[in-house]
Amino acid sequence: QVQVKESGGGLVQAGGSLRLSCEASGTIVAINEIAWYRQTPGQSRVEREMVAAITGSGSTKYGDFVNGRFTISRTGDKNTVSLQMSNRNPADTAGYYCNVDVSTETGRYNRWGQGTQVTVSS
Repeated sequence: QVQVKESGGGLVQAGGSLRLSCEASGTIVAINEIAWYRQTPGQSRVEREMVAAITGSGSTKYGDFVNGRFTISRTGDKNTVSLQMSNRNPADTAGYYCNVDVSTETGRYNRWGQGTQVTVSS
């Protein structure tokens, strides 16, 4: 079994910063990729856009809209990923969802977290 736990959402003023965390747990033997996606109220689940992702080897990628404002990183516990978001603007208001792609002794799994709401006030 693979579980995903997200934390860190909330309300922030425009220009402020917020940090999200995502922890993958279970009988994980390798992290393939952990990524953050976001979904606005008008979007469906399949329309979620990638915010940032980090592979097991540490390679990162970001959505075009990030423009250097966010940083994704693995923490000391390598099954946990942090997303540091700075210089937020109201367009960043969305539900943020963590997606984990991991390998266990029984196979490869892709799991979504429940999501955490981020609201940026103007």
